[in-house]
Amino acid sequence: MIRKPPLFRLRPAALHVRGYAVQTPGAPTLQVFDRHTKWQQKERAAQDVETSRKVDYLRDEVAFRLCERLLDINRNYDKVLDLGANACHIAKALTRPNPDADSLRPVSEPIAARIKHLVAAESSASMLYRDDSLPFNSEISITRDVLQDEESLPYPANTFDAVLSASSLHWINDLPSVLTQINHVLKPDAPFLGVMFGGDTLFELRTSLQLASLDRLGGISTHTSPLADVRDIGGLLQRAGFRLLTVDVDDLVVDFPDVYALMEELQAMGEQNAVRMRSGGPLSRDVLLAADGIYKEMHGNEDGSIPATFRLIYMIGWKEGEGQQRPLERGSGMVSIKDVLEGKTAAPKGGERK
Repeated sequence: MIRKPPLFRLRPAALHVRGYAVQTPGAPTLQVFDRHTKWQQKERAAQDVETSRKVDYLRDEVAFRLCERLLDINRNYDKVLDLGANACHIAKALTRPNPDADSLRPVSEPIAARIKHLVAAESSASMLYRDDSLPFNSEISITRDVLQDEESLPYPANTFDAVLSASSLHWINDLPSVLTQINHVLKPDAPFLGVMFGGDTLFELRTSLQLASLDRLGGISTHTSPLADVRDIGGLLQRAGFRLLTVDVDDLVVDFPDVYALMEELQAMGEQNAVRMRSGGPLSRDVLLAADGIYKEMHGNEDGSIPATFRLIYMIGWKEGEGQQRPLERGSGMVSIKDVLEGKTAAPKGGERK
């Protein structure tokens, strides 16, 4: 059952901290995700065009929120890479009119006016070309590149004025390597802006499936994928050579009628489990029935629906370049922030330092 695009509810991310198994930073000793399986899932999802488009609401919203961050960078870009483009959601977001209409200083022209050419790169050809006939294609200069794999970028050094990535990096096995490659293909003093689903994503579904499997099968099977934690991302960006880092999080909460509708929409997005060591075969009816009851009992809304939390980890990093601003050395401040917060001294005026 595919529903109308929902209204998103924001939840303060800092108030919801949970512990999960996450990928250890650094090059993995094994492949966590089956990239071929993920490619097959995307291909099947994109070939059902009507159903696939009905569940675009999540990726469209994430892409738009990422592109809004470009408004804070007063630059024009000759060539931009959209890595892991899916169905070119970033291109649609860039061509959206009035990208910041709610601001006190609204921007009336699409962000695409600042970009001379966009390269959309994706491994699933069916997903990448799904919407190549829609009107937004005539509103931005766009080239589609079908990659053998998003974990190996085929572009030479210093190619792009910016790299964007929305809703794809959470399927990367060797994230440190991909971030290093992104830094390599950027021009000096060029930004990387990315957003990925993080460790708290679908925590309600994870706990419900685990408890249902334990109750009905006597053990826990792998039905959801491990995700990176926000605490790791800053270190990974720094190790990849990025400077002037910014990392922040948002929680998007989407309501579904039951666990079946949630899992059907994840499948229609091509976002179902792709862990190599996942349990074979579909979930049994008994486990699903138990999971639905547990989900509603532990996390359900008053109206009988269930919330699904998608944690978004946003990251911005800049490739090092000549004349680039640099943070002050540690200990160079004239006033202790601890003293300021405790009211022992006044905050210094802007620019004041040793």
